[in-house]
Amino acid sequence: MYVTNNNYATQNRVFSGTAKIAGVRLPDFTDVHVNTKKQSGTSDSEYEQAIIAQAIKDQQAGKFQNESAGFNKLAKSYVSEVSPDRNRIITQGLKEALKKGSKNDLDILKPIDWIALLFEGKIKYQKESDCVEYAEFYDGNGEMVASYSNGGWTMFGTKAETGRQMEMCSIYNAAWGAAARAGHQENDGLAESNANPNNALDRLV
Repeated sequence: MYVTNNNYATQNRVFSGTAKIAGVRLPDFTDVHVNTKKQSGTSDSEYEQAIIAQAIKDQQAGKFQNESAGFNKLAKSYVSEVSPDRNRIITQGLKEALKKGSKNDLDILKPIDWIALLFEGKIKYQKESDCVEYAEFYDGNGEMVASYSNGGWTMFGTKAETGRQMEMCSIYNAAWGAAARAGHQENDGLAESNANPNNALDRLV
């Protein structure tokens, strides 16, 4: 699940078929709800046109935002342009936690431990033997980007991601609304023509 860092209700997401590190099954970074840094080379103007086209398509299909697979796919691509490298933060963080030894190594491991990652960010975790039971992952700006507990994952949106998501929704909602209004006007015109066939004939003469 992907949420902002505001106090929105979340549920832990359990993944299957992915690799394990320190007893933890990794998130599926291809999932539309799991964003990680990926720059496509697409310009903002190109994205804007794609968002508008998707909004019109969704409106015609009677779908809105998350109801549309096309919207979810486009949102992942658009937001991932500014995402932290969650893949690297989570993967490297768990590898570093695994290196710290087991809970029996009392001189090495504390009940709650922090590891500052070399490239960016840090992990806060609890571990039983060689298995991480709870973990929080932070980017280089100190924002929590993911957490793991009870076998499930929650992805937290950064400020940059939240802003990017709001930008997309603003463009999408405006285009979707315009398409809806255009459809209503067209339907109203057809209804008027059917009710007054002479008026429709006058317009054709």
